[in-house]
Amino acid sequence: MPVSDNPSEPLSPPLASLRDNLESIQTAIHEACRRARRPRHEIELMAVSKTYPASTLLEAASLGLTLFGENRVQEFAAKAPDLAALRTSPTAARVHLIGHLQSNKAARAAELFDAIDSLDSLRLAERLNEAAARLHKHLPVLLEIKLSTEGTKTGLDPDAPDTAALLERLPDLSHLHLQGLMTIAPWGVPDDQTRACFGALRRIRDTWAAAHPRLDFHVLSMGMSGDFPIAIEQGATRIRIGTALFGKRKPYTGPQ
Repeated sequence: MPVSDNPSEPLSPPLASLRDNLESIQTAIHEACRRARRPRHEIELMAVSKTYPASTLLEAASLGLTLFGENRVQEFAAKAPDLAALRTSPTAARVHLIGHLQSNKAARAAELFDAIDSLDSLRLAERLNEAAARLHKHLPVLLEIKLSTEGTKTGLDPDAPDTAALLERLPDLSHLHLQGLMTIAPWGVPDDQTRACFGALRRIRDTWAAAHPRLDFHVLSMGMSGDFPIAIEQGATRIRIGTALFGKRKPYTGPQ
């Protein structure tokens, strides 16, 4: 079993456990799709690999996973050299930033990641666009929408004037490609509140797609290990699974 050199990182789960976990998740996704009367191919599975070493991503990729989510720029920068071959293979894996991004790290993030799923301000959008232009790159992005009152969560207020300004400006940021929206449901609430959160994101997407025909909103990234069946029911096209796949994490204490 691979061992991490960083004591802040958990050990990689044994490959057999990872395989079993993935099979259980896939079964649950199929069942959620059956109940929602949706085809399985509409749901993209993102493996949230934050805090795990590069060896864990390599093992997950060996099981057929090709989409990964990371939370921190510097944490992933340390893993990236060990994943170079994986990301340039014929079946290349993609790694998205799903954590909050400070605008002063936009240039490094544009260089490291295949997409930014946590865009939450016009200032950040402009910096990412400038960085992507320097790299001769078109960078996919999602808008992170905050639909809970929890102070620890970040994201755009869907009703704020700043959000409206960002939506108006995005078509002119030619090196960014908006693909949709992302949200995180409130922690530890009843299912009906989770359902309401995900339903709200779907309605926001539909409203904005009609109002902004120059923008693409085909991705709805919502649902994690504890609530992804509800997210699928409510229209998710991408679910983000970490704990159910890799196991419980230790608190992260490495570089931010």
